[in-house]
Amino acid sequence: MKTNKKKGGDLNMGASAQEITNADTGDFKINVGSDSGDMPIKTVYFAFNSSRLNSTGRSVLEGNAKILKAVSSLEVQIEGHCDERGGVQYNMALGERRAKTVRDYLVAMGVPRSRVSTVTLGKEQPVSFGHDEESWGKNRRGNFVITAK
Repeated sequence: MKTNKKKGGDLNMGASAQEITNADTGDFKINVGSDSGDMPIKTVYFAFNSSRLNSTGRSVLEGNAKILKAVSSLEVQIEGHCDERGGVQYNMALGERRAKTVRDYLVAMGVPRSRVSTVTLGKEQPVSFGHDEESWGKNRRGNFVITAK
């Protein structure tokens, strides 16, 4: 996962020129279409066959909630992803549960529900193509995409 931690870093993954710059995001420019592999809002990872947040996931989401509350114009879509194991229908349902778990935690942290949408992608968009635990672990995730500023 690539993360730009420099102050003033330009995180330009989206096709839109809509940008947000805010001291509370570390002076990053966050573009519509940016995803959590390329901005200070981080991806959350899950255990095999689980939609429960572990302590690391909760900590990541607390940081993400802080950014989302500081930049009240940001809207995000949370993508629920799975590893390659399991059937398509099962993984679509698991991805949905993961995305909703992330959304519900953010809402509990004070992020308005109206600014957080969810989508499940199941096992259809892996970030790692290996057939081992390391690769599978990278694919079991809740990914954030900026949908509006």
